[in-house]
Amino acid sequence: MTSPAEAAALARLRDPATIRARCADVFAAAEAGATAHFALDLSRLDWCAELVTRTTREAYPSGDVPFHARWRHFVVAGEDRWAPLARALGERGPAARLRAAFELAIVSVLLDAGAGASWRYRDARGAVLSRSEGLAIASLDMFAAGAFSSDPADALRADAAGLARVDAAMLAHGFQADAANPLVGLEGRAALLRRLGAAVAGNPSLFGAQGRPGGLADHLVAQARDDRLPAAAILAALLEALGPAWPAREAIGGIGLGDVGRHPAAGGEGPGAGLVPFHKLSQWLAYSLIEPLQERGLRVEELDALTGLPEYRNGGLFLDAGVLVPRHAAVLAEAHDATSELVVEWRALTVCLLDRLAGAMRAQLGLDARALPLARVLEGGSWAAGRWLARERRPDGRPPIMVISDGTVF
Repeated sequence: MTSPAEAAALARLRDPATIRARCADVFAAAEAGATAHFALDLSRLDWCAELVTRTTREAYPSGDVPFHARWRHFVVAGEDRWAPLARALGERGPAARLRAAFELAIVSVLLDAGAGASWRYRDARGAVLSRSEGLAIASLDMFAAGAFSSDPADALRADAAGLARVDAAMLAHGFQADAANPLVGLEGRAALLRRLGAAVAGNPSLFGAQGRPGGLADHLVAQARDDRLPAAAILAALLEALGPAWPAREAIGGIGLGDVGRHPAAGGEGPGAGLVPFHKLSQWLAYSLIEPLQERGLRVEELDALTGLPEYRNGGLFLDAGVLVPRHAAVLAEAHDATSELVVEWRALTVCLLDRLAGAMRAQLGLDARALPLARVLEGGSWAAGRWLARERRPDGRPPIMVISDGTVF
């Protein structure tokens, strides 16, 4: 049983305001020259913003930029691969379609950690895809085939029993991974889905008595007031619901914190002092659940309560653009554990720089935060520009920093 101080620390570390506050502590240390691994060159930020603005205009010339969500990756060569499944589910009614959309998004996002530079997926139409797009279509194909369902008569779902049987061999088959086509973190991804299944089975108050991840949709719809739901409520529900699924890296009172790192410049007090929360996959998932909720008739508000995503494309953008400057050769020359101080520092600075990037882009475009929230900056955006710069700087397009990942963070 957690003490009152531990319970308070756990609540703070699940609050997106704490993400910004702790990342701001690290950013202030970098501005003061007191960080060990990265310096700041904020004179490069305007150029970086111009690149992201140009990238956004090229991708969305109409100016209608969607949210940064998993649904974008289900579109291949202009064809929305989710659409026919959504139509079939629509015949069962809006609530059933919403639950299935949640289940696809949850499973696909949790499988979305970096694939590695060499992995490829060939779909049934002959398209050869890599990285996030390949992971998205592979997971969609598995979902459509009933890989995550325990009911042979109802393939288009995920449930606790279906998730419990996922192993590395099953994912290797679904993702076409083998020695010649290696996929990073297969064991970690499979274990994450099994823990998701256990979390779903063990929490009927959030997931419902049927033991389906999509029960979380019913929980969120019930929380809405006048069909309005703050974005932070989606993240809060995800962090509570998925907490048991994350690997136990840092913990308080025996409760794993998930995507939380440690940095000497981070503030705080009590049991959570020195800890920097990121919750990258949970926030990516929160962004991805907005559209299904909107289709259900809810208005999701206060989007910028969530933060930018501290992953290798956004973080790589700032390194390759010269906004972040390595303080020593090992930053780029060596591989680093995802929980290391160096990677935590990189990610914390990325969160703060994404807020500054958004401000610079709004100034350049004459827009406010309502018209250009972070969810659209990321999609327009920073992620695509980070990928483009990586390809310009390195032939294989890999990120500038090599991260040792177990498939559950990056």
